Amino acid sequence: MLRPSADPLPDDAAACARLLRGGSHSFFAASLVLPRRMRGAAAALYAFCRVADDAVDDCAPEERHAALAGLRRRLDAIYAGAPDDHPADRAFAGVAFKYGIPRTLPEALLEGFEWDAFSRRYETIEDLHGYGARVAGTVGAMMTLLMGVRDADVIARACDLGVAMQLTNIARDVGEDARAGRLYLPLAWMREQGIDPDAWLANPHFDERIGRVVAGLLREADALYARSGAGVSGLPLACRPGIHAAARIYAEIGREVERNGGDSVSRRAVTPLSRKLRGLAAALAASTQKGHRDATPPLAATAFLVDAVVMTRPPASAPRPPHWWDFADSAARTLTLVDRLERRDRVLGNRSGA
Repeated sequence: MLRPSADPLPDDAAACARLLRGGSHSFFAASLVLPRRMRGAAAALYAFCRVADDAVDDCAPEERHAALAGLRRRLDAIYAGAPDDHPADRAFAGVAFKYGIPRTLPEALLEGFEWDAFSRRYETIEDLHGYGARVAGTVGAMMTLLMGVRDADVIARACDLGVAMQLTNIARDVGEDARAGRLYLPLAWMREQGIDPDAWLANPHFDERIGRVVAGLLREADALYARSGAGVSGLPLACRPGIHAAARIYAEIGREVERNGGDSVSRRAVTPLSRKLRGLAAALAASTQKGHRDATPPLAATAFLVDAVVMTRPPASAPRPPHWWDFADSAARTLTLVDRLERRDRVLGNRSGA
């Protein structure tokens, strides 16, 4: 268990924000939509995730085992209250202690990075849920703890949202991943369509069979998006605009893939600003409405994350949740994020010839 001495130094949160601003625009932009009092903690969490991911991505293949071992040693030090001399490690150590983040969550995230590093493939959709649980569900669960919520049903829905967003990413990036030698589509689904995964990866191309596999991923994501809404309504009011907006904008990426006939091999889906704005308007409206509770059990792949939170003793002094009056500021910053996404997608669309 972390000791109180693991609190971050005063300048570390600022250093994490600079790190994200310079090397992780998506994480930095995402932190903008959060209530003001959460931004430092979110920057610490995102910075550790970014540094860990880079530590694996930026090394040669033969060095990846050593890089992953180094990350697990750093995580040992963080949870022993003696983090390495790095702003992200020190800041995340303080956040993990302050918000009672169980080690299981960042440890599972590192496992997801390991699966990526060694190009793991996924036979079934349930196997793919396991990947989404690690690389995205973990972040959703940790962010929910930063918002001051430890309710099991809300954590389960946060994991649902993370997995849904990861499935959308996979559906959007089929061609990009294949050209890099990566394959995330469920292998069983490909074989059911008469596609040999190895042969297809050697010569990635789009046809209606791949379109049907992509459509299946999007249906799975949509079911999880629908279920996750109940979890967002269980968050503090000031936290809801950004989370609702992220969910709706990501779901709209899936709609754009569908409009392209499921072809994410020869083209990349770019969502027009008009649709992002409609999604944002719906997100802001949904944020003020009273939601319903959804006690559906978590996905089998995310149950261990929910259990880890439930079995972890909350911090002795629970951080105060954001004030309701931060809602307007969060809503305005969500507009800023949508504008940034539009400019980024326009650049990506130009590069891909879309």
